[in-house]
Amino acid sequence: MLNPFFTSLRSFKGVGPRLNSILDRLFMAGDSGGTQAVDLLMHMPERAIDRRKQVNIAQAEIGEICTLKLHIDRHFPAPRGRRSIPHRIEAHDESGEISLIFFGNNGGWVERMAPVGEVRHVSGEVAIFNGKKQIVHPDYVVEEDKFSTMPLVEPVYPLTHGLSHKVLNQLSKRIVETVPDLDEWIDSKRIKANNWPGFKKAMQLVHNPEKPDDLSVTGPARMRLAYDEYLAGQLTLQLIRSQMVVEKGIARKIDGPLSEKLLSSLPYELTSGQKTAVEEIEQDLKSGDRMARLLQGDVGSGKTIVALMAMVSCTQSGAQSALMAPTELLANQHFATLKPLCDSIGLNVVLVTGKMRVAARLEAMEKITSGEAHIIIGTHALFQQDISFYDLGLSVVDEQHRFGVHQRLALSKKGQKSDLLVMTATPIPRTLILTHFGDMAISLLREKPAGRQPIDTAVLPFSSYGRVVERLKTRVEDGAQ
Repeated sequence: MLNPFFTSLRSFKGVGPRLNSILDRLFMAGDSGGTQAVDLLMHMPERAIDRRKQVNIAQAEIGEICTLKLHIDRHFPAPRGRRSIPHRIEAHDESGEISLIFFGNNGGWVERMAPVGEVRHVSGEVAIFNGKKQIVHPDYVVEEDKFSTMPLVEPVYPLTHGLSHKVLNQLSKRIVETVPDLDEWIDSKRIKANNWPGFKKAMQLVHNPEKPDDLSVTGPARMRLAYDEYLAGQLTLQLIRSQMVVEKGIARKIDGPLSEKLLSSLPYELTSGQKTAVEEIEQDLKSGDRMARLLQGDVGSGKTIVALMAMVSCTQSGAQSALMAPTELLANQHFATLKPLCDSIGLNVVLVTGKMRVAARLEAMEKITSGEAHIIIGTHALFQQDISFYDLGLSVVDEQHRFGVHQRLALSKKGQKSDLLVMTATPIPRTLILTHFGDMAISLLREKPAGRQPIDTAVLPFSSYGRVVERLKTRVEDGAQ
């Protein structure tokens, strides 16, 4: 019954290699086997465009999205070779006239879409130019008998370069149609008390809304799906707990000269928080129980060097360590940061990502399998089937929430009795830490090494979303991060 959720998007009509590559980039799924239907189902719209306002030209207000029923009167094509001049359509209804503006009318598609003398339903934002109303590149121009195909309430999704709202909307609707009717798993009293729809209906309301309120984050459909997501997270945590206690871990003998050699090579001294975290991790490694620890600290608090100390300790016990980052960019950054430090103490570090050349990947895999590689840094590619570790003793996962706990479990299974360290810079209240990471011990880095720039963390209401976006835009334009 659950198989439709895990169907590759490549199997859906209209998803060719180019669109599939764009979707993989949107969902960062290139190294994890590709984007699946569930990825798009759980990709929630940000807002909705309301096209239900069906008025005549005289009633259409400037700056609003309106849906008009128009008679097509005349086409004014751009002069040949003058691409900067748009193709203009003049149209009317019983109340007045309006212009429809199109750029790039290559091949005459505009004339075919709106022939002179026919009626078309047109939807888009109304503007004014030289005292006359116009719609530039209408969102929809549909024939009179196909008006029912126009979405009057259209969800707007977060996008990526090369992907349009229209394409993502059409694909989302096709995928929602494949959602099976599943037996209800939430207690009926809770469903009734919150007026929640069933799972399939909630998906339909979110991806094919009947009114804008269906997309409200506090509305019944979104609240139902949010509850499902947290319930799934808790069930997965319970699965991880059961997996972690199936076997005892290994009491690792981590003493050796490399840890001191690494510390002495650093141009700074560890903070008291870093020292405490290192001690807690070392105690876990020596205990004989499988470590499952969360290392939380702000950006710049020194989590990476703590993780490196843990990996060096694991190397001194004779085992390998793997550091997994959610994106190739972060994996490359970790590799660039850690390789010089590891080179200075004689440790071999390799990088594994999904976009490596075949020869480089084969060389890295040989080093991993033979044990020549002490520390392996990579992305989701680390838990693909063709990666075989010589002896994986420690898995370090950077930014746990970007993976999903099932991927965390997959990497920890790469090594028998392997230990697990998860790093996060997300500022999470302790109550939420216990809820979301309840299977893990916690190390907190509350202070930063000397010379690090202070970082302010603020919590703002959703009503301030627009101000936040404008502030971020200003900072990016100023060259800041």
